[in-house]
Amino acid sequence: MQLRYIFSETGTGLKRNVSMTIALVVTIFVSLTLVGMGLLLNAQAQKAEKYWGSKLEITAYMCNQNSRSPHCTSGEVNDAQKTAIKQVLDTHPEVASYKLETKEQAFETWKRVYISKDKTEQEIFSTVTPEDMRESYRITLKDPNKYRGVESALVGMDGVDSVRDLRDVLDPIYFVINRMKWGAIGIAAFLLVAAIMQVGNTIRLAAFARRKEIGIMRLVGASNLYISLPFLMETLVAALVGVVAATGALGAVMYLIVYGKLRSQSQIVEWVDWHDAAVAAGGIAVVGVLITLVPTLVMTRKYLKV
Repeated sequence: MQLRYIFSETGTGLKRNVSMTIALVVTIFVSLTLVGMGLLLNAQAQKAEKYWGSKLEITAYMCNQNSRSPHCTSGEVNDAQKTAIKQVLDTHPEVASYKLETKEQAFETWKRVYISKDKTEQEIFSTVTPEDMRESYRITLKDPNKYRGVESALVGMDGVDSVRDLRDVLDPIYFVINRMKWGAIGIAAFLLVAAIMQVGNTIRLAAFARRKEIGIMRLVGASNLYISLPFLMETLVAALVGVVAATGALGAVMYLIVYGKLRSQSQIVEWVDWHDAAVAAGGIAVVGVLITLVPTLVMTRKYLKV
């Protein structure tokens, strides 16, 4: 009998405050979706850092006839300069291994990356020859986070035109991912506050609408928990619908990543997977329950005076 009353009161409350319930569900859905996106972006940033962490390398470009670096005064790098550079690489404690890329190899890479099938573009670049390329040493580090020593050792050497760290390319990517993550979390935090305030407003209106029933229940000795349970059930139902909808939105995003063109056309990084989506879904489920349960318990004590 008691459970029947609780469920009937929950249904009555949801029907009585349809507009408020819908507004609460929508607010919870949007805020939790953004929380989930923030968690996925955080997982993506960690995967990108882990994926590229083992692949980070330093490239030391040798001087050629076109170099204008202060360390290329003699023009093309000579054998004595190469020997000195190799000695540094052989003895430096940060270097795990290194590989020489010849001018011919650099030219083939350049053609593959930069020259399209467009005839006009091919004519423009037809004057470029392997002699215009630069030899380079691709250096793999023992610890990707320890690179300053070998970088500073090579920069000042004769015959070295420039030293390029792959972090120069990856840092802007990390920057964009992190800004997107914190942007999603920031907007989600704002909407979560709005959801909490909306929960409080819903409880206040529901308590006012049922003030006579609540007074009668107090007179017959109903417990505090018994009076509060219908209100808790109403907000938990709204939270459940919002969590399910937000989980569905994350599932749609993951479907596009896993089965769409994004993963198939871009293999430059390890992408988030269904495990990361499950973790994000668990996170938004916990957040969804907390932002409804906690304010409901506080507001019922305030407005129901139980």
